[in-house]
Amino acid sequence: MTDKIALFPLKSILFPGCVLDLQIFEARYLDMISRCFKREEGFVVVPLESGPEAGSGNLRFNALGCEARIIDWQQRDNGLLGIRVQGSRRVRISDVSVADDGLIEAQTSWVDEAADQPLGAAQADLLALRDSLMQHPMAASLGLPPVEDSQQRLGYQLAFLLPFSLEQKTELLATDAPERRLELIGDWLQAMQS
Repeated sequence: MTDKIALFPLKSILFPGCVLDLQIFEARYLDMISRCFKREEGFVVVPLESGPEAGSGNLRFNALGCEARIIDWQQRDNGLLGIRVQGSRRVRISDVSVADDGLIEAQTSWVDEAADQPLGAAQADLLALRDSLMQHPMAASLGLPPVEDSQQRLGYQLAFLLPFSLEQKTELLATDAPERRLELIGDWLQAMQS
């Protein structure tokens, strides 16, 4: 267990090694970003299952998220703060509370990753798909690291890049075995083509 860490509920999912661009405008999140810079720490992006992204009230989110580390920031043309975060490690949350400023915080426990496996012939089509997706300018601009020979990295990047539902992406984030994650992705891609 660690100290309480700030949560950032989103209707999208951050995966380890992947990046998200976020636009920050609420005071509670601007304060959170300031604290992250000062303390050189991250926050946790959690999948928002119901309720508004911008606001409080009746929010429901998953108990599994991903630590987000700020890797870049800029003042946007609209005057808002834009940040780019990179997913670090998966995390389970518990003992959720709301601070006086409305920031949601929780106790966290880090999820250990299963041993990575090298890519094999069974993953050749998925690797080719990832390489094809990375040719798109929007995907290329993300600066995702090369997959090299990692089932873990390939699975997380495909989970991030492909247009799966929030429920499917949540299942992929919760899947521990890299090979199983790739099998699920392959099965869902086949179902989409049928």
